[in-house]
Amino acid sequence: MEWERIRVQLGAILQAPVQLGKLQQQEWVRLAQEQSAGNKPGASVTDNGQLYFMLESAGSQASVFSVEEVLLTSAERKLVELMIEACRTQEKPKMSAAGEDERKANLVKDWFYRQLELADPYGEMPDSLAAQLSMYATKIPLLLYGDYSDNRNVQYQDLKKLLDSFFDAEIVLIPLMDKEWLILGSEHLLSESGEDRENDGDESLEDSLASICSGLYEMLSSEWVGECHLSVHYPIIPAKSLMSTILQMRETMALGRTYEIGSSIHLPWKLHLEKLLIAVPETEKQKFVERVLKHVDHMLDAETQSTLEQFFTLDCNVSETAKKLYIHRNTLLYRLDKFKQETGLDVRNFTDAVLVKVAMLLYKVTKRK
Repeated sequence: MEWERIRVQLGAILQAPVQLGKLQQQEWVRLAQEQSAGNKPGASVTDNGQLYFMLESAGSQASVFSVEEVLLTSAERKLVELMIEACRTQEKPKMSAAGEDERKANLVKDWFYRQLELADPYGEMPDSLAAQLSMYATKIPLLLYGDYSDNRNVQYQDLKKLLDSFFDAEIVLIPLMDKEWLILGSEHLLSESGEDRENDGDESLEDSLASICSGLYEMLSSEWVGECHLSVHYPIIPAKSLMSTILQMRETMALGRTYEIGSSIHLPWKLHLEKLLIAVPETEKQKFVERVLKHVDHMLDAETQSTLEQFFTLDCNVSETAKKLYIHRNTLLYRLDKFKQETGLDVRNFTDAVLVKVAMLLYKVTKRK
C-alpha cells in the first residue's frame, strides 16, 4: 500500500500535517484496550495530544498515521478511519489474486520436477491441476532464460505484469529455476502476429512464432536489466505434453547457445543439423574437423567464418553475399578461392559446401574445448 502518497493527499484534504510513523505493537494494544479502539486497519487511539490511526501491523511494530488531536473534529476522525479501512479492503483482493497466480504456478513447477525425478517425459498433467490454469486450451510455449546478475532478484509479479502488458492479454508464467521461466501465451498471438505483417504475404507458422520471439526479446532487452535468451515451440495443449515440450525447448536453447554464438533467439526448425551433430562423440568431431580442414584451421579466422556463414545463410549466392558483407563481388570470390586453395574445398559446389558447413559447426565446439 502506498501510504506515503495517501498521507500527502490526506494532509492536503484535512489542511493539517499528517505524519507516517511506527508505534510499538504492545503500546498500541495497551492504548486500544484502554480506549476500546480495536486492532483493525482504520482504528484510532489518542496519546499525549496525538491521534494515531492504525494502518497495518508487522511483527512488534504497527504502522500509523499521526496528527494532532485538536486539529480534527470527531466527524473528520471518523472519516479518516473509514478511508483507511476502505483502502485496505480494496487492496486485499488484488494481493489475493496476485498471490493465487503464483501459488498455482508453483504447483505446476512442483509437478514438473516430480516428473523429472520419475524420468517420465511424456506424463500428462493431473486434471485437477490442469483445470486451474486452463491447460486444456492451446498455448504457445516460450522458454525464457535471464542472463542477469546472480545478485538480482526478479519478482514473479513484476515479470508477469510486464508480460501481460506486452502481450495485451493474460499469460501463464511458470518459474522453473532462478533464471528460467516458462511462458504460455494464447494461440491468438499467432493471428495478431499475422496482422502486424499482413503486407509480407502469406506468413508461415514458423515466421509467426519467430516474430513473437523477436518482439518479446526487444521488449525484454529494453525493459529488463541484463541479457536474456528465448526459445519457442509449436503450439501445444499443455495438459497433454507440457513436460516433453519444456525438455525440448531446453535442448533447443542449449543447442543455440552452443552453435549460435551471439544469438539470443533459438528456433528449433533452424537447428536440425546441430541436433544431429550434438550426438557425435567428441573424438569423432575432432577427427572430422581435421580431416575436412586438413589441419589448416587457422583459415577459420573471424573474417573467414563470417564470410562463409553469410554465404551459407544466403544459399551460396555470391552477389547477395557480397551485398550483405558490403564488399565487391570480386573480393568475395577472392576469399572463396583462397579458402579452396588451402583446403581443396570449393564451397560453391554443393557437396563441398555441406562438408564445410558441418566442419564449421563442429569446429565451434572443438575449438572451445
